[in-house]
Amino acid sequence: MLLYEIIDRGAREYPERPALLMQDKVITYGALSSQVNRLADHLRDRGIRKGDRAALLLPNCPQFSIAYYAITALGAVCVPANPLLKPGELIYIWGDSDVKIVITAPPFLENALEAQKSLPDLQAVVSIGDRASTPEGVETFAELIASGSDTRPDTAGIDLHDPAVCIYTSGTTGRPKGALLSHNNLTVNCRQISQVLHIDENDAFLCVLPLFHSFAGTVCQNASLFCGAKTVLMELFHPTRTLEAIEKYRITLFAGVPTMYGAMLQFSGAQPWDYSSVRLNVSGGAPMPVALMQAFEQKFNTIIIEGDGPTECSPVTSVNPPDGVRKPGSVGLPLPGVEIKIFDDNDRELPTNEIGEIVVRGENVMLGYHNQPEATAEAMRGGWYHTGDIGKIDEDGYVYILDRKKDMIIVGGINVYPREIEELLYTHPAVKDAAVIGTPDPLRGEEVLAVIVLKPDASASEREILAFCREHLANYKVPRKVLFRDSLPLGGTGKVLKRLLRKELDLENQ
Repeated sequence: MLLYEIIDRGAREYPERPALLMQDKVITYGALSSQVNRLADHLRDRGIRKGDRAALLLPNCPQFSIAYYAITALGAVCVPANPLLKPGELIYIWGDSDVKIVITAPPFLENALEAQKSLPDLQAVVSIGDRASTPEGVETFAELIASGSDTRPDTAGIDLHDPAVCIYTSGTTGRPKGALLSHNNLTVNCRQISQVLHIDENDAFLCVLPLFHSFAGTVCQNASLFCGAKTVLMELFHPTRTLEAIEKYRITLFAGVPTMYGAMLQFSGAQPWDYSSVRLNVSGGAPMPVALMQAFEQKFNTIIIEGDGPTECSPVTSVNPPDGVRKPGSVGLPLPGVEIKIFDDNDRELPTNEIGEIVVRGENVMLGYHNQPEATAEAMRGGWYHTGDIGKIDEDGYVYILDRKKDMIIVGGINVYPREIEELLYTHPAVKDAAVIGTPDPLRGEEVLAVIVLKPDASASEREILAFCREHLANYKVPRKVLFRDSLPLGGTGKVLKRLLRKELDLENQ
């Protein structure tokens, strides 16, 4: 099934059913299809063809979904990105993927236009703002919709295994890599998720997770619309406003990261929130502390099921069954059609309860990394996607993640990769050595800590280093704290021994 066919089927079979809702404005499946068709028609007229790249730099909003499906309806590839990224970060992603058009929102327009100056192949930047507030020379999303025809796009030339979405996911070394996900990868994952979570047309999703992230893009958008359900969009997460929305819109399925559940629990107060409509809460993106899960379930008389999956797997690979045994601390059972095994360092399968690397195989696994055949071959050795996560599988088939993907830090459910920050720090004229690690944070899960050795006779303050990082990095990547040391613990090859550094900083058991 093609991604566009999710929308086309909805328009044919239940055109008057609500598909998206934001700030009390409802978009039916019929209206959504019409706007998707109009935008696709305009993009085709301006030369967007199969295989071309079109980027989204948007918060949660209906325009995100409209553009997402319109781009993929042409056989083009949608490249969503975090709107908080700075121009230098955007230049790399859009340049690497050869983006031809960007659709963004007024708060992020300046950064997009700044990035465009360094990207000669980026033909246009479009704003979802109104004409009066949009600079001269920049088209508006409404103008694109108005100029297009409602004719159904011709999808005959698109193959199920053509790339549909390219999501950039940073590695622990080097630059971010674009994970290419096909129509089949994404729609198969929708089918797998809907089968396990028993999603149907009576469900109402609340989407506070960012749609540019694969978790929300698949679970809150694609899977919801795949099943004919309704998605209520919120631009930003706020604990009490989220609880108000759950009560007001009679939400049945809430997907969040552990920090969201922690914030709702912390700020719920004594008010008797009506949580009775929620039949299922899904947690992913970071490990869910068992104590938090139990406290939330007791407070709101509900259940949370934890799942997992990397972007490269579309992304969901496993989840605790809502109608079976839930094992707190595990990420559940593989989805139907997904194989998960534990391999040793020589890619040999390990027996039950043995600890090794988690590997995945199935139709939901990516096509590969854009323009990175060596990285693709390394990640897909033997036909299995190597997650880099360390874990085990118990005697009942439940998967446990015991250690994080190498040195990755998870801030509020968003992956932060130390190497990217370290490479920036090394460009500061006063920095000799740098190491970036995660430190525990009660609300956000982890925060970023930079440990720096200055060059001889050089000086720099914490304030100066933080200002330097803010200039070049999205805010969530900027270290919360900077420590200065005379040296860093090094191994025989000169590599910083972060585990030893954590121990020296008394972070090993936190």
